[in-house]
Amino acid sequence: MKVSQVTVRKRLYVALIFAVVAFLALLVRLGYVQLAIGDDITKKAEDSWRRNIPYAAKRGEITDRNGVRLAYNISSPTIMAIPAQIKDARESAHQLSGVLGMSEDKIYGLLTKRAMIVGLQPGGRKVTTEKAQQIRDLSLPGIVVAEDNKRFYPFGNMASHVLGFTGSYNQGLTGLELQYNDRLTGIKGGVNYLADAAGRQMPNSSDTFNAPKDGLTLQLTIDQTVQSIVERELDQAMLQYQPRGAIAIAMDPNTGEILAMGSRPTFQPDKYQEVASEVYNRNLPIWMTYEPGSTFKIITLAAAIEEKKVDLKHEHFYDPGYVDVAGAKLRCWKKGGHGSQTFLEVVENSCNPGFVALGQRLGKEKLFSYISAFGFGKKTGIDLQGEENGILFKLARVGPVELATTAFGQGVSVTPIQQIAAVAAAINGGKLYKPFVSKSWIQPDTGMVLEETQPQLVRQVISEETSKKVREALESVVAQGTGRNAFLEGYRVGGKTGTAQMVVNGRYSANEHIVSFVGFAPADDPKLVVYVAVDNPQGIQFGGVVVAPIVHNIMADALPYLGVQPRTNQVEKEFKYGDTPIVKVPNLVGKTVSDIYEDMNMNFQLSASGSGNTVIRQAPAAGAKVERGSVIRIYLANSQP
Repeated sequence: MKVSQVTVRKRLYVALIFAVVAFLALLVRLGYVQLAIGDDITKKAEDSWRRNIPYAAKRGEITDRNGVRLAYNISSPTIMAIPAQIKDARESAHQLSGVLGMSEDKIYGLLTKRAMIVGLQPGGRKVTTEKAQQIRDLSLPGIVVAEDNKRFYPFGNMASHVLGFTGSYNQGLTGLELQYNDRLTGIKGGVNYLADAAGRQMPNSSDTFNAPKDGLTLQLTIDQTVQSIVERELDQAMLQYQPRGAIAIAMDPNTGEILAMGSRPTFQPDKYQEVASEVYNRNLPIWMTYEPGSTFKIITLAAAIEEKKVDLKHEHFYDPGYVDVAGAKLRCWKKGGHGSQTFLEVVENSCNPGFVALGQRLGKEKLFSYISAFGFGKKTGIDLQGEENGILFKLARVGPVELATTAFGQGVSVTPIQQIAAVAAAINGGKLYKPFVSKSWIQPDTGMVLEETQPQLVRQVISEETSKKVREALESVVAQGTGRNAFLEGYRVGGKTGTAQMVVNGRYSANEHIVSFVGFAPADDPKLVVYVAVDNPQGIQFGGVVVAPIVHNIMADALPYLGVQPRTNQVEKEFKYGDTPIVKVPNLVGKTVSDIYEDMNMNFQLSASGSGNTVIRQAPAAGAKVERGSVIRIYLANSQP
């Protein structure tokens, strides 16, 4: 059928209209794409072309109070692959497998993965610099060495429970590494460049390096030297007594700063997988709870003096070796008792019946109010994870027996950190401080201190006058009582022993004890307080025999290091059978050898250097106090005519 010209023209007209509309729509769309969303599309295109080689930020360092590094990062490169640039995946996998210690098939699967960039894990993650250089020497297309790092602990297991450790991705897992993970973690950087589908860098484009930002530096209150002294003594105690464990804390009693904290068993942070999880998950100085024994008597003593319930020097108490309380016979550690003694001697002798009497004078409401005020029964708030509360009797359930046993440290459960914080308050003038280990945060590039922790006073528990009397009594314990093995010539050490029976299957064990000692010095102005506990030592199980010497050794090295000057007005030590007396070194300078041997009276041994017959120098110097039988070195020369 013939179509009319009019119909043809109409159809052409309609087609023209559609063409014009379509063209206008295309123009609008083109304008929209170019002007409205052009930047977004360009960005998406660049993102699809962009390749990134990551550079990990260094985790913030952890230092001691003097800037000694306790944890920091070292270079540990990571091997990455850009699959689009791999020319021969099978051959590349073959060459890499020998270096990375991975199967060829495993590497081949990674090299052929549909991804922009792939990490060759696990063998290629955090490799040594030597292995990284081996990879570079292979010159394999598409294989790159990215900068990475790993955590390093230069002192091995030192303060491991405090520091904690990190995982394979530098994330904090325990200790301070976990507690302050956000601040220690830096911001990643990397090298960015534009690449085509084959992975080749696009022409006229350049690399962009985004520098990583390192984490903040955490400065601790821990002193590396004091920590090393404490760790040494813990190791020695484990060797000598073969206990289940040991705990030690050293603290500045005037601020709450922890100078050292350690426990055994221990671990190396970078080898934590080699020990049982309970070893690295339990920071015993803040986690372990146990009956404190006689170290707790310091609290009863302080409360009784503050409430004027006792006159230590002029009031007497008779100890027959036991005391009957509501039908229960509570015994003194000394069979037959101590007989008649002043209450100062009750403290020196750690006499249980005497402390029962003090508890009864105070009454349960008053005694337990002081126990609470000293911080027991609740967390101290130290900035470490895993702290426990301890356990106290509920006041409504405290009867005469519970009051009596609490007075001498049995039937209550405390943590070591509670114990040392409370004793610090008893001897520092009555001020209870919140203990802490984090001293300041430092910007690593500039060294600027961004934040600093200030000592936090919790409350005033007892008066300065009471605290002074407590110090004097505890100095007598060390000089003339059960703590004589902690005596340190010239430093006026005060302290208290503790021997607590372990509860086994719901009953007190006759053979298993936690023995402890808390000591401080100088007694007239305490600068250091040390608490040590040993869990079930083999052999003799008395705090004065096992632990007091440990505290002595710690203080003997730590006090001079801390710059604490010796005192002259020290309570003289009472020597008993088996003790080595302390004697004063005579002045030997100017004397002849024959004169010396006539006057020495066998108090010392001599070690001579030089030739001649006259002493020109000696060590130790005249007037120094040393154990009888110690060696005096003399330097000889001929006398001048």
